[in-house]
Amino acid sequence: MVKVMATGTFDLLHMGHIYYLKEAKKLGDTLSVVVAKDSTVRKLKHEPVNPEEIRLDLIKEVKVVDEAYLGYEDDIYAIVEEVKPDIIALGYDQIHDENTIKSELKKRKLNAKIVRLSEYKCGSDLDGTRRIIQKIISAYEFQKKMERIEGK
Repeated sequence: MVKVMATGTFDLLHMGHIYYLKEAKKLGDTLSVVVAKDSTVRKLKHEPVNPEEIRLDLIKEVKVVDEAYLGYEDDIYAIVEEVKPDIIALGYDQIHDENTIKSELKKRKLNAKIVRLSEYKCGSDLDGTRRIIQKIISAYEFQKKMERIEGK
């Protein structure tokens, strides 16, 4: 059995996430997904829209996911030691450096292959959390502008 691990924030679940998870699952027999803690999301990305418990519950509901975990705050590799994946699947735009991961795995005597997955191309501007947030902000700003013009 080949165990694949995928990681991410999964804040506003969208088709880019689903593509990533489906592609990761194709690499093995089981898919374990690690959802970043709120503190990690704040440090690396933005203030999460959904709290970590909701993001974890959402990922558990995705059909291709066999098991899901909440990551650790202080040591992001501790969960890798627990899950012991054969393959770690990285999204095309994840900031993780493959060489850094390989080095850390070697230090911990973990033997997992690192695979960088391809980009999801859907022809939509709603395939990324930041793009979804920006579209909502733009729609809100447009609505407020129209209200000022219409005198409401």
